[in-house]
Amino acid sequence: MQQDYNNTINLPKTEFPMRAGLPKREPGFLENWEKNDLYHELMKKNEGKPLFVLHDGPPYANGNLHMGHALNKILKDFILRSRNMMGYQAPYIPGWDTHGLPIERQAIKAYGMDRSKVSTAEFRSKCEEFAHDHVNTQRTQFKRLGVIGDWDRPYLTLTHDYEAAQIEIFGEMAKKGYIYKGQKPVYWCPHDETALAEAEIEYKDVPCKSIFVKFAVTDDKGVITKLLGTKENVYFVIWTTTTWTIPGNLAISLNPNFEYDFVKVPNGEIYVLAKELVASVMKTAGIDSWEVLATVLGSDLELIKTKHPLFDRDSLVITGDHVTLDAGTGCVHTAPGFGADDFIVCQRYNIPIIVPVDGKGRHTAESGKYEGMFVDDSNEVILKDLDDCGALLATEDIVHSYPHCWRCKNPIIFRTTEQWFCSVDALKDDAVKACEDIKWIPGWGQERMTSMIRERSDWCISRQRVWGVPIPIFTCKKCGKPLVNEQTIKTVADLFREKGSNAWFDMTAAEILPAGTKCECGCSEFDKETDTMDVWFDSGSSWRAVIENREGQKTPVDVYLEGNDQYRGWFQSSMLTSIATQGKAPYKTVITHGMIVDEERQKMSKSLGNGIAPEDILKQYGADVMRLWVASSDYRQDMRISKDMLKHLSQNYLKIRNTARYILGNLFDFDPKTNAVAYADMPELDKWALMKLNDLAAKVREGYDSYEFHTVFHAIHNFCVVDMSNFYLDVIKDRLYCDETDGLSRRSAQTTIYRILSALVRMLSPILCFTADEIWQAMPHAAEDDVRNVAYNEMPQADEALSFSDEDRAKWDKLTAFRDDVNKALEGARTAKTIGKPLEACVTVYTDAEQAAFLNGCGQDLADLCIVSELDVVAGDGEGVASENLPGLKIAVARAAGEKCLRCWKQAKTVGSDAKHPGLCARCAKVVG
Repeated sequence: MQQDYNNTINLPKTEFPMRAGLPKREPGFLENWEKNDLYHELMKKNEGKPLFVLHDGPPYANGNLHMGHALNKILKDFILRSRNMMGYQAPYIPGWDTHGLPIERQAIKAYGMDRSKVSTAEFRSKCEEFAHDHVNTQRTQFKRLGVIGDWDRPYLTLTHDYEAAQIEIFGEMAKKGYIYKGQKPVYWCPHDETALAEAEIEYKDVPCKSIFVKFAVTDDKGVITKLLGTKENVYFVIWTTTTWTIPGNLAISLNPNFEYDFVKVPNGEIYVLAKELVASVMKTAGIDSWEVLATVLGSDLELIKTKHPLFDRDSLVITGDHVTLDAGTGCVHTAPGFGADDFIVCQRYNIPIIVPVDGKGRHTAESGKYEGMFVDDSNEVILKDLDDCGALLATEDIVHSYPHCWRCKNPIIFRTTEQWFCSVDALKDDAVKACEDIKWIPGWGQERMTSMIRERSDWCISRQRVWGVPIPIFTCKKCGKPLVNEQTIKTVADLFREKGSNAWFDMTAAEILPAGTKCECGCSEFDKETDTMDVWFDSGSSWRAVIENREGQKTPVDVYLEGNDQYRGWFQSSMLTSIATQGKAPYKTVITHGMIVDEERQKMSKSLGNGIAPEDILKQYGADVMRLWVASSDYRQDMRISKDMLKHLSQNYLKIRNTARYILGNLFDFDPKTNAVAYADMPELDKWALMKLNDLAAKVREGYDSYEFHTVFHAIHNFCVVDMSNFYLDVIKDRLYCDETDGLSRRSAQTTIYRILSALVRMLSPILCFTADEIWQAMPHAAEDDVRNVAYNEMPQADEALSFSDEDRAKWDKLTAFRDDVNKALEGARTAKTIGKPLEACVTVYTDAEQAAFLNGCGQDLADLCIVSELDVVAGDGEGVASENLPGLKIAVARAAGEKCLRCWKQAKTVGSDAKHPGLCARCAKVVG
């Protein structure tokens, strides 16, 4: 009966589970982190180290998390966890945007409120309640992702101290003359009845009916009569895609430098059209033949009068450089109440402004018979009237890009109203200059930011909303002059710091202002401004309200990180308020990530049915797989996600996990304090493994330093699969299992894999925070380790003492390539049934004398390196499989001589040489004793 030697083999032992079970196990780790106050203990441990500040851009507290939230917060957690392990104290104060339209709309829906029947105080109270509820919900969801931070003390834009700081910023900007009230066309949402900023606009392609309308000449200033002999039957033809704006037409704009033709058509009418657009207009109108009677410059036609086709008034011909030849007729329909360019050009000609549409998007009395109609509903009626009066030349169905409100998703209109503005023109040059000293990731961010700053108009900061920070300005009841100065700003800021912005709505102007406050005109009675501030002004004040007013922070901060839509949002509003008040940018580095798309690169949406919710991933895979998804791709581009991708990533996760599990199993009897082998005493193979680990440490640290987390993940994954599982761990298995338990060979291998695991788990910790903690708790530790949590320990650095010379690297590159060739030859022999398993093989290598000398003199047991029972290198020719990596080398595989050792399974001629253990090879017999 054969003797059983299983109990003499050092088989792996570990309680670390093969199956992660992350959805069930992760909440337990979270509970432990909270119990042990992981975040604050980390801050305490890093006290005195250089400060690294990542400032959190606040999401809206108005719903559950989506994948964009998850991507954003996980990226930030990667940065903060890694910086806290790399010699910094990196605090994290999470924040929330809690004012404005998004909260109002959701609160109305959640509480079933009728805004018209609810008092301002009650409505604001409900909005605040809703915001707090969703801060709590989102906070729990963010924590579930493994994100650590000062969750008990986040910043909210609705807190008294925050609102007070915002008022102070507004006051400083007003003092410097950046704040003014003016009548301008602004983006206006009829659905929500408020002005919008550019950052609150998104464009969608929508079908529409474009129209070509004839305006008859009434007073040609003698110009046309001189050219044609008459001004009768002459029409300027305008083109527009917004028929509802025709009641607002007051002028027709031409480009002074363009040539305009007088085009006579078969019915005898003469049309004024830009020369380059005549053919396209004729084609749309279905006119096959025409005659050009004369050509003039646009400037020659200035101040000619035409008759509005629907109203008893003139439409003046004016000129402006905004007129282009991109589409239409070259004669631009000009309605100063509905367009920025229209407004500006009409101001130059002192044309009075009319705005015949109200805040609800309905025509006013100035629109005549269309009064009361919603703008979109009026299109067909106006179109019919134009046709009936003979003014309609043609229509064309087109698809055009039209602005929509990014909150309610409805089309917006341009509407000239009185609003409060911040003068961006006064700040542009300084803001653009500041961009030069900022690091932008990706690099194209600088150009995007500077072009957006250069091209933007003045910032409309007033909103016709109730739930927000009020604009802290008073208006004299007698002369109408605004009152805003250092004293009033201080009064309001102090009031808000004590009672919050509700006080503005609860108190009268007289109760707020200091006794004896008077206007320059002598009047002491004032009204309060009723508008609130744009929420981008709220969040754009966070560098002051949070960073400058909280302990353990610094400005400018090290990093702002948000989605690539924030160049026109938070990045820009923060820049403008900071430049306006302190003359410098609020940040040193700006990082942007892409949007979330599906496998076909389609934007994710509920309507398309391609959305994946974070909670679904958490339930199926756990947070670490989601975090691995974030780390696996280059976040600077749009990030793809799908169920198949997550399934694949879960397999990658298991490869890393099982590498750690295999190492843990082989450290069951290893104590680094007593069993570690000095580097100098290690076999060269173990030194090679530590050299590869050293290379990895350098790559990983560089990846974390440069915020390239995908390079971190791929480097670690490649190390685990290629260097470890496919090579090193495979080769040392025999030493770990079968060599003497406390012998140098086995203890050296254990020391090596311990050092690998200790470094690997720290490198993984910022990304796989749950799994890293699980590994850390399961592994043995050196005296210098902080055993409480891997996050408290230093990220590995490259150690010059572990590096190889170029010559040694080349040697091992050649040996690993040689091993790959032997493995391919073994696979062929298995297919041919020459052998069953590699340990049944005897390999003979034929090569030239130089290569033979290298292999025989490399100092390695090549049989052990290739995991075969015998390997001989012969200088000379022979039959075999040609090497792919080493020219002139051939590999022959045969069955090894000798018997199979019952313990190590090698085929050895020494099996039976020990009478006490006749079934063992000499090595195993010696170990067993």
